This record gives sequence, C-alpha cells and structure tokens, in this order.
Amino acid sequence: MTNSYSLNRRGLMAGMAGAGLVGLSGLPLAAQDGPVRGGVLVLGIGGGSTTDDVDVRKLNDWVPVNQAYMLMNGLIEIDVNNEAIPELFESWEAKEGAADWLFKVRQGVTFHNGKTLTADDVVYSLNLHRGDTTSAARSIAEAFKTVEKVSDSEVRITLENGNADLPFVLSDYHFLVVPDGFTDWSHPIGTGPFVYESYEPGVRSRFTRNESYWKPGCANVDAVEVIVINDIAARTNALMSGQVHAINSLDFKTVDLLRRNPNLQIVQSESGQHFTFLMDCTQAPYTDNNVRLAVKYAIDRQQLLDTALLGYGRLGNDHPIPSTDRFYNSELPQRAYDPERAQFHLKEAGMDSLNITLSSSDAAFSGAVDAAAIYRASAAPAGINVTVDRQPTDGYWDNVWMKKPFAMSYWGGRPTADQMLTIAYQSTSAQNDTHWYREDFDALLIEARALLDEDKRREIYWTLQEMIHNDGGAMIPMFGDYLDGVSNKVQGVTSHPMFNLMGARMAEKVWFNS
Repeated sequence: MTNSYSLNRRGLMAGMAGAGLVGLSGLPLAAQDGPVRGGVLVLGIGGGSTTDDVDVRKLNDWVPVNQAYMLMNGLIEIDVNNEAIPELFESWEAKEGAADWLFKVRQGVTFHNGKTLTADDVVYSLNLHRGDTTSAARSIAEAFKTVEKVSDSEVRITLENGNADLPFVLSDYHFLVVPDGFTDWSHPIGTGPFVYESYEPGVRSRFTRNESYWKPGCANVDAVEVIVINDIAARTNALMSGQVHAINSLDFKTVDLLRRNPNLQIVQSESGQHFTFLMDCTQAPYTDNNVRLAVKYAIDRQQLLDTALLGYGRLGNDHPIPSTDRFYNSELPQRAYDPERAQFHLKEAGMDSLNITLSSSDAAFSGAVDAAAIYRASAAPAGINVTVDRQPTDGYWDNVWMKKPFAMSYWGGRPTADQMLTIAYQSTSAQNDTHWYREDFDALLIEARALLDEDKRREIYWTLQEMIHNDGGAMIPMFGDYLDGVSNKVQGVTSHPMFNLMGARMAEKVWFNS
C-alpha cells in the first residue's frame, strides 16, 4: 500500500517544481544542487510563550510545534502534495471496513540516547493521548479501540469504527514518538534530525545535528537556533538585517515590499489555515444561536480580506473546510455582510442592541488586532457595540483562548475534513474551542469515517459544514495563505499545504549555499 521513505522522498523532491515557490522577482527559483552540510540555521518564529514546552500532548502554537519536529519524528508525514507518506511507520495495510490496521515500524532507527526504536515506543507514544489524559489529541485517540504490539516491528490499531483516513489522522503533530516510558519533557529525546542542547521557553533554543539521523538528504545544518520573536515588525527587521535566516507569518501589509529585496525569497502556500472569531456557546449571550448569527452577519468579510490580508487568502463561510478539500461544500451560499439581517436576529433574541467584548492579540494571527478594529466598525450599523480588549501575545493561548467568551484565534487546517472537524468540533475534543456540542453532529461524523463510498461521505461532510455554518460558535471570515520570508542563502525551500516553514519541518530539510 505504501513505498519506502526513500522512494517517497524522491517523489517529494520531484514535486517541488509545482509547489508554488517563487523568488522575489515572481519567477520560479532555479533548480538547486544537492544538499550540503554545514552552518547554523537561525529561525525567528512568532507563536511562542514563556509557558511553552515540547510535551507532545500540549503542542498548540508555531514555536513549540517547529521545535518538536526538530527533536522528534512522526509516524506519518504529509508531503508537499498533501499526501500521507511513511515516516516511522514505513508501511501499512487495512482490512476491509478500515477498522483493523497493521503498521510496520521502521527498522534501524535510534533515539538520541542510543535506544533502538521498537513497537513498544510507538505504543507508548500513542497511549499518551488515550484514556485519562489532558492531551489535545484525546478526541482523535478516542477512536482507537486498541493499540497493541504485534512484534518488535509491527503495531496493530483497531478502531471503534472504520476510518479510511487513518494514515492522515496519524500525521497529526501530537503523535510524535518518544521512548517507552519517557516523561522528562524538559530534556526531550526523540529520533528527530536534531538533539537537544538548550531551551528557554518563549525566548530561544538551540539544537545540534543528530549525526545518526536516518533520513537521507536531511539534517544538513550543524545546528538550528530558534529565536522567539512574536512582534511581527521585529521579526521582519530581524530577517531584513540578516539576524535570522527565515521567519514565519509575514505581515500581509509588507509582503509586496519584501518581494523587492533581492536577498530574500517569499514562500506563499495556499492552505486550510483560517482565522476565527470564537464565541463560547456555553456563555451568555452566545448560548442563543440568534446572537451567534447576528455576530456572523455583522462582519464585512470582503473588507477584512482586502484590508487585513491584502487579498492573500479567500473568503470564509463560517466552517473550517477549505475550497481545496475534496469534501468542500461548494453549494453552501456564501454568508454576506448584512447589518439588517444581523438586527433581525438580535430582535429574535429579544434584543435591540448588543454590547460585547472581543479579546484580540496578534498572537492569534498577524493583523488580528487590526481585524478586530475592522469588525468593530462593521458591526456598529447592526447595533452591535464591540469593545476590543487587546491582550499580550505572551500567555495568550493559556489565559485567553478557550477561556474568554469572545476571542480571536486561528487554525492551521488539517489534511482531511474528518481530522479538522474532529479536532475542533467534536463534542469530546479537548480543543473544541467554541464549546459547541451536538450529538447529531458527532453521530454523523463517526458515520462518515467508516464509509468507503466517496459520494456518501461527501453528502455527510456537506451536512456537517452546513450545521457549523448555521449553528456553530465560530465566525470564520477568511482563509489566509501561509507567508514566510527566507534568506536566499537557504536552499531546498518549498511551499507546503500544512503550516508555515515547510509544514514546520524547514530545519530538517534545508541547507546553505555551498
């Protein structure tokens, strides 16, 4: 059912030409020579906090996710074509019904402490997210009826219900692998391309090359340093001055200016990344769906896309599935800006006007505070008075997200509709950030997973998107492209459908000019 990593790696490299990477002139970058070793890669990454660590159960923002991929490997990787390819699972097969899966564990891989990777490590790592756990991936892992070692090189996963997308599910960044029994997250050990040297949460970290790394053509730099730079202006200046080699999440307002710099390359990736205004459905006044609908009709999506993202994205329709997904509901009418319709829903809720506070921070996304101000202006004609509560970036995900009744956030998207809907909207998910609970939604979601008939699955996923659109607590006005800035000294750079910085794997894959 799958090929070896090396074969898929060649396919991945061949696919780079179509991945959408352009130089600042707007022309495709010239083909590069093969990887060379040496140098220290310095990344300036926004999306970090002093409360971070690399416990795989807690990963929730760009800095810890990138650091985790430097130290650990996943079971399955998503490539530049959004396909699931082998990583620590080198092959897999499913029985009819897609509920019983057998995975082959890659042989000859060692952890940083010299221990050989076996099935025991994989079983332990998966079980971190099962049972009595606070893991953000708990809702995904609840679908695992059993996870068992068949031999040192084989693991069987039996699902409660069939899921044809299980390989994609296992690509989630929470399912990174650590040694059996591992608990010391302050000094993480993995099989990844780099080895822990130093780590100061929310400030900086340094990891050195794993000299016995198993992936060909990877781990090319001697070391990687991560500097946490949450302020977008400071991050951009660090790139332009040469203090760092790459940054994530460019300010949409400065992209065209940066394109003129001959020393830089812009990496633009169309993806499922979307920006959200989250209403807690368990807190008044958002317990009333008429209020939620009023909030949704009071936003001028086109203005927000043009002003906040400068067109580097697409309109959102209050559900999380992008137009690039094969199960995207293309017939769901686009919700438009309609202050009169918003007023209608307020009256249905028994209100003449509405006073609400929106918690915002550029931790949510570059330009989030500006987007909040744009919403405040567009909501006023609907009788919705918005107070913008600007929050600091540090600690935003611990102190604001999923705690404040109306707050801004983002999702990086997922490779399948099932994975996105499960993580963010299933009732039992630890990351259901609108606290929206519907038993009929959960039942349909479970039913769709087990279907091998694409048409039947599509019908259900269309219904699920419509349910969130009409009733959910997430206002999703826009999808945004991933935009990174990278020095021309760095080679091997590609765009990627999953996350900034090459799917959070830039450090593993790039090299410097020879």
